Parts: sequence; structure tokens; C-alpha cells
Amino acid sequence: MPNKTLILYASVDGQTADICGKIRGQLEEAGHLVEILTIQDPPPSIKAFDKIIMASSIRYGKHNAELISFIDENLTELNRLKTAFLSVNLVARKENKAEADTNPYVKKFFENTDWKPDMVGVFAGKLDYAKYSFWDKWLIRMIMFFTDGPLFPPIAMEFTNWQKVEAFSRDFSKL
Repeated sequence: MPNKTLILYASVDGQTADICGKIRGQLEEAGHLVEILTIQDPPPSIKAFDKIIMASSIRYGKHNAELISFIDENLTELNRLKTAFLSVNLVARKENKAEADTNPYVKKFFENTDWKPDMVGVFAGKLDYAKYSFWDKWLIRMIMFFTDGPLFPPIAMEFTNWQKVEAFSRDFSKL
């Protein structure tokens, strides 16, 4: 019987959703039955799944609070299953900040939870100033200034390493 996998994600601007969609496609190609849901519409129970991927983007320096609450509420079951956590953030555009043990957001996340997923993926997101509100543009530009990022790119800049996403999918499929 194929593995039944849940991908539960929180995405602000859509890049986390795109990454999860890519992972879904690859898992389905590998024979998994995959259900993908947003944290705003979580399943009533996770007991029906064999594997779970939880994914969140970063906004204002934090992972999604609803996703964190869901993890806390389902901690016992999550620690029993095969699981993975994905963090999508622009800091990960820098190679030296693109792993679980070097990414400040992921390190902070695991300092504040008892969840021990089997895998952790850290992926760079997309910078698209045209989508942001005035205040978001201002704050993100300030962060980019301090991290030597692009302040006024003429077009959206996608930093996601899709080969890394594909490798993550293959590895998760083998859990």
C-alpha cells in the first residue's frame, strides 16, 4: 500500500506553496498518495497519514504562528510519524545560511519546540517587491540592506534552488 503523505503549509506570497506543489508532484511520481493543505484549512486529524511535511515561510522574522500552534497541539503524533519541516526564507539565498544548522530562523524554531522531524529542508524564497504593501517593502528593503540583498531589483528575483527541492523530495520519499 502506498504511503499517505500530508503536506501542510503556510505561505504568505506563494513561494512556499509553489515549493510544496513541486514536492507533491515528485512524491506522487514516486507512488505516494499526497494531500496538500494550507494551515488555514488543516485536517481534522493527522492519524490517517504515514508521513507529514510541515512548511512555513518567514514573515517579520518568524515562522507562521498557526503552524507552530498546530505542531504544538499534535506533537505526540508528529514525533511518532515520519516527518519533515521546511523553512522558506530569503536569508537562505546565502549558501552559508541554507542549512538547518546555519539558518538563524530554523535554529530559533528548533530552540522553541520539542518536535524532532526526521528531515529539515531550508529553501530560499522569492523577492517580489511589486507584490508587497508599502510597509512590507520598507521592512524587507531594510532587511535586505543589512544582509547585502537587492534593494531595488527591476523584476522579481527567485532564489529557490529547485534542484535542492527535488533532492529533498527524493530523500523524503525514501523515509
